[in-house]
Amino acid sequence: MSNEGQLAVVLGGGNGIGAACCRVMARRGWRVAVVDLDHTQAVVVAGEIGARGYGADISNLEALEKLADAIEHDGGPVDALVVSAAAFQDRFIPEDFPMELWRKVIQVNIEGTFNANRVFGSRMARRGSGSIVNIASTTAHGSSPLHAYGPSKAAVMNLSSGLASQWGGSGVRVNSVSPGTTLTARVAARPPGRYAQDLNAQMALGRRVQPEEVAEAIEFLASDRASAITGTDLLVDAGMLCASTWGIYGGVPPLDTKRSGGGV
Repeated sequence: MSNEGQLAVVLGGGNGIGAACCRVMARRGWRVAVVDLDHTQAVVVAGEIGARGYGADISNLEALEKLADAIEHDGGPVDALVVSAAAFQDRFIPEDFPMELWRKVIQVNIEGTFNANRVFGSRMARRGSGSIVNIASTTAHGSSPLHAYGPSKAAVMNLSSGLASQWGGSGVRVNSVSPGTTLTARVAARPPGRYAQDLNAQMALGRRVQPEEVAEAIEFLASDRASAITGTDLLVDAGMLCASTWGIYGGVPPLDTKRSGGGV
């Protein structure tokens, strides 16, 4: 199965996992529309892969409708949508959480994801085909100190499942991907103390995830190779969740560098 020449829209494509997704999809033959709140950065990524760059705020429903019109005018019907745009947060105890930030995270991550799915998914449903991949998070699968981000990503995962059932009869698939701690520039810039001192030791694979690894999973779910997969969430976390309960037993076994061919 090939998606050569099909059009994918990547929201949040100007940086991080979204930018990696644009590059991977372009290498696999997709035509890509790169969209980001930072229009300049979207144009930069688009220039790398011979695509078009657009600026849009996913929390603005009217702006997304205009974006969809523009993309269809420039490139034709959209075959796949990737929603990687998100708002992040620092760690706060509930008593000190700035409510303005809490509302922003909820608005962008839940309302913005719904807006994007509504605008592009409804058009796909009318045409009778399409695929959507929303980016959730490992924080959607359990407790974390990220009291807005975690619940917002749990909502993204639930929303994806609901829309998969809503639009399945119209030929539209909707899935989500839950990355673990991924080595994007944003993560690398975080101050010490955000994570455990030896974070790699918390992972079953003994390392963190690369953005391209998440992008490969997204491209697979978006493609016709995943034609029977909908309503599911795919973890791409280097085994973080499966190893998370091993701490009380002394942690996961250390990386065997002789078998792996070296350290990470």
